[in-house]
Amino acid sequence: MGMPTVNIVFIEKAKTVLKRSERGVVGLIIKGAVPANNPVVVTGSEGIPTNFSADNKAEIERALIGNVTPPRKIIIYCLPAAAEDLTAALDYFENTKVNYLAVPAVTEDEMTSVEEWVDKVRANGRTIKVVLPNYEADNEAIINFATNTVATEAGNLTAAQFCGRVAGICAGTPLTQAITYAKIPEATDCERLTKSEMDQAVDAGKLIVFNDGEKVKIARGVNSLQTITEKKGEQFKKIKILDVMDTMKGDITTCVQDEYIGKYTNSYDHKCLLVSSIGRYLDTLVNDQVLQYADVEIDVNAVKTYLDKQEIDTSDMTYEDLKQADTGEKVFLVIRAKILDAIEDIDINIEI
Repeated sequence: MGMPTVNIVFIEKAKTVLKRSERGVVGLIIKGAVPANNPVVVTGSEGIPTNFSADNKAEIERALIGNVTPPRKIIIYCLPAAAEDLTAALDYFENTKVNYLAVPAVTEDEMTSVEEWVDKVRANGRTIKVVLPNYEADNEAIINFATNTVATEAGNLTAAQFCGRVAGICAGTPLTQAITYAKIPEATDCERLTKSEMDQAVDAGKLIVFNDGEKVKIARGVNSLQTITEKKGEQFKKIKILDVMDTMKGDITTCVQDEYIGKYTNSYDHKCLLVSSIGRYLDTLVNDQVLQYADVEIDVNAVKTYLDKQEIDTSDMTYEDLKQADTGEKVFLVIRAKILDAIEDIDINIEI
């Protein structure tokens, strides 16, 4: 008879995780001449509208460079030069799937609005991240690019001008790698910091680039999060780790919404089907070395809490009773996983 459809969908989704992660989607908000077909989607420099300014064209071309691979595409929303805020563009990206968003011409006031916006859309299930220049957000969804000057043969770039490039680097890096030490081949130099100053910047949630004496590279791939809580540990500071979390969340949410919700009665057998399907997805990520380990099961503690709120006596219920209990329209699952980080620190002792 073969496997249930929901199983197949999860397996196929898992098989494409690495391929999809190699080429993410970048969103850019620019200001200037607005094309007739705004927003514009480009996959190469030949698709950039000719009426864009030289600065805007350069911004898009930098984002297209990527890292291991170029981004899959760049979605550009153009606002009039006199636009008072970013509302129209943010409204568009609220319902458009991109992995990383950059706003080269952003003002200080607008950066606050962008942070409020990204918090809102992520609370609604979106997995977008934003690159902003010199903005200390203390937020895992905000990458604070804080190198003030990056020198290239075409001229010096400010932090704001380089944000699209950073978004492209992130979108062009697969889940099995980090952007730490990613090379910036077009850069000839950058703002110079001491080792101590670089360590302080990274600890403060700043993404910076540095010159190793031969080439310019990204320092440690961190976002702006600094405050650690019980729910958000040290791992949330890493761009790579958050990418894996967001990919898992997005895939599982999409598959459940498309293939499960409303299509099955909420019986124990159908809950087990969902557990099995998600488990197969997670197993593939373990095999691909995205995860070290992972398992999923019915969240018995959450079930008990739910039943208690319904004033159902659970005092004599066994673990198995709770697993199979009727929970109305709700399904409570728990996933336990360990995300594999990339190699970033190596200690070598040379004994002679």
